[in-house]
Amino acid sequence: MMSDSNSFMVFSGTKSRYLAEKICASLGCPLGNLVITHFADGEFSVSYEESIRGRDVFLVQSTFPNSDNLMELLLMIDAAKRASAKSINAVVPYFGWARQDRKDKPRVSIGAKLVADMMSVAGIDRLITMDLHADQEQGFFNVPVDHLYASSVLLPYIQSLNLENLVIATPDVGGSKRANTYAKYLNCPLVLCNKTRSKPNEVGSMQIIGDVKNANVILVDDMVDTAGTITKAANLMKEKGAVSVRAIASHCVMSGPASERIQESALEEMVFTDSIPYSNRCAKVKQLSIAELIAETIRRVESNKSISSQYLI
Repeated sequence: MMSDSNSFMVFSGTKSRYLAEKICASLGCPLGNLVITHFADGEFSVSYEESIRGRDVFLVQSTFPNSDNLMELLLMIDAAKRASAKSINAVVPYFGWARQDRKDKPRVSIGAKLVADMMSVAGIDRLITMDLHADQEQGFFNVPVDHLYASSVLLPYIQSLNLENLVIATPDVGGSKRANTYAKYLNCPLVLCNKTRSKPNEVGSMQIIGDVKNANVILVDDMVDTAGTITKAANLMKEKGAVSVRAIASHCVMSGPASERIQESALEEMVFTDSIPYSNRCAKVKQLSIAELIAETIRRVESNKSISSQYLI
């Protein structure tokens, strides 16, 4: 519990309210009263229904599709700035547009940088986020970024399974750094999948680099969108002799056919955090809450304590 819970207030956008309520329960404070009014043409406005003058405000809102979630956050930031909040802290567990982090071909936008600029112009003083698609995206911001890691929630879950012959795997080479960190912490082998894409959200071919025979495999990724890559990797590993295949990922994007693909795949289970709400129920999908992790981060920000000391890896 904070020593002075009156010094800060927590507010939430529409689609992240489920998480904000759990964060407030952990902090022992009420969720702030904020009203979002919608107009017939789809436009909306934001209004704080209580004074936030001189307060540190924490605005909880992941910016997953559709873009209304981002627009809500921008309006919340602007309204807080105009209402004389002492500091504006955007709590964005899932930072959308993060995959557009570079010019990988001519004449394309860098969406992650654009969104960072919009949040900065709107008036944030700090960003609290989790498992960005690429760590260097923190450099897109000119304000402090507290970059949290879902590993502090996911690793204890892996350890609780008590699996023999554990192997950590990554569904693509791009995630090898993250998977290698997990493998080192758990003191187990690392296996890579090398994939080619014919076009976005569609996997071409895939090969396994390493041995998974008689192993209990856990695939590690930062997000699952259409689940094409992770299910293809799981099915391939099962064919190569794995005893069981599970997958863990920070962000539950789960677009289109993802739920059906996971249900029909060789995966035993698919474990996410609750950074994004998940409504299409799939028996294999499990969500672990990051509410306590974020609540503890808010406590430490308010009391000027180290954030990094709560990380496992």
